[in-house]
Amino acid sequence: MKSYDVIIVGAGPSGIFCAYELIRKQPDLKVLMIEKGRSIEKRQCPKRKTKVCVGCKPCSITTGFAGAGAFSDGKLSLSPDVGGTLPEILGYDRAEQLIHEADEIYLKFGADKKVYGIDDYQAIEQIRTKAIRANLKLIECPIRHLGTEEGYKIYTRLQEHLLEQGVEIRFMTMVQDLIVEDGRAKGVVTEDGESFYAPEIVVGVGREGSGWFADICKKHGIETRNGTVDVGVRVEVRDEIMKELNEKLYEAKLVYYTPTFDDKVRVFCTNPSGEVATEYYDDGLAVVNGHAYKSRDMKTNNTNFALLVSKNFTEPFRSPIEYGKHIARLGNMLSGGKILLQRYGDFRRGRRTTDERLVRNNIVPTLKDAVPGDLSLVFPHRIMVAIDEMIQALDKVTPGIASDETLLYGVEVKFYSNKVVVNQEFETNLPGLRTMGDGASITRGLQQASANGLWVARCILEK
Repeated sequence: MKSYDVIIVGAGPSGIFCAYELIRKQPDLKVLMIEKGRSIEKRQCPKRKTKVCVGCKPCSITTGFAGAGAFSDGKLSLSPDVGGTLPEILGYDRAEQLIHEADEIYLKFGADKKVYGIDDYQAIEQIRTKAIRANLKLIECPIRHLGTEEGYKIYTRLQEHLLEQGVEIRFMTMVQDLIVEDGRAKGVVTEDGESFYAPEIVVGVGREGSGWFADICKKHGIETRNGTVDVGVRVEVRDEIMKELNEKLYEAKLVYYTPTFDDKVRVFCTNPSGEVATEYYDDGLAVVNGHAYKSRDMKTNNTNFALLVSKNFTEPFRSPIEYGKHIARLGNMLSGGKILLQRYGDFRRGRRTTDERLVRNNIVPTLKDAVPGDLSLVFPHRIMVAIDEMIQALDKVTPGIASDETLLYGVEVKFYSNKVVVNQEFETNLPGLRTMGDGASITRGLQQASANGLWVARCILEK
């Protein structure tokens, strides 16, 4: 029987920072991290060279050390107002302090010292005024931008640090189930049949693992609530259209409540001079995302960002994750397993985008294998209306967004829907089991996930 003091399932930001804090404060602890993906230096996506997905199992874009954050744009939101529910669980001041401490660790491992969104108050005030006139809410949040390639280096240093400090990390290892004895979580069993035991089990599997964790919760009676599914598109425009927002805020976090249905729509994950990318889930599901690089020679002429419509479900509906995946599968069905692409002008007129119309554009798509098509065959009418009304509102803040040639890629979907019920120590109703991060619908981004990991480590050490 292999025994440890703490077992962490998942090596994303929450797991990394939990392990970091445990070993920093108590170096003699036996800590095991179990990760279904690869170590960071082995996370290579063939599509980056071949432009064709070969169906790696597991996908190196969404799994492996640092999780989906390793190849994300690497934006650290330095305000508790953005990126999760830590303020609701821990209180605003404590969440703010933890975010600051997590930021200091990123700086220690090489993050850029520049912070966006705090320099030009007068310009930000003007942007806010235009947003108010368009019934949009500007959420002001300082941003530290790691960049996709620099973020990869920072997480590489963190992996080396954890290994040097004695944290045992098992890569390419899928946890099959929890070991529950006498009403308490006492360990985990892997798909290979190995069993590992510890008095403290922490699950931090990220959004990619939310479906797996939902099944685990159902099997063991772990209390959950229906969370939110965010479904929408990734918008791509020329940098010139977004110049003011990019330069002053880097990522403009704007929220809108649509006039027709009063649905919440938000701007998420803006990538100035970036590129649109495809992410693949284990079941082959292709969803759209975006990246941006720090290096000048890797920049493009386009800015991309997500427009996400938030859907919350009530009883008796209990399958919000499947709902989001179902919409994404419709897009995959129409595009041969790829990402659908539609010009906004065609989107508004209810017609399919063709290669001929795409060639006329000033905007050249950065996702080269996206398939021109018709998003109205994918999205429910209500989501179509919400996206259209949001684009019209954004056009009043940054004119040109509602141009006919603006590109819409679908489907982008974020799963926060397995909302696990936890206390302030992030303990579940199953003794011995704590959870954290995006996979438990507690956080929604790198920074709060990292801060969450620090706090869970301290709760474990106190106990």
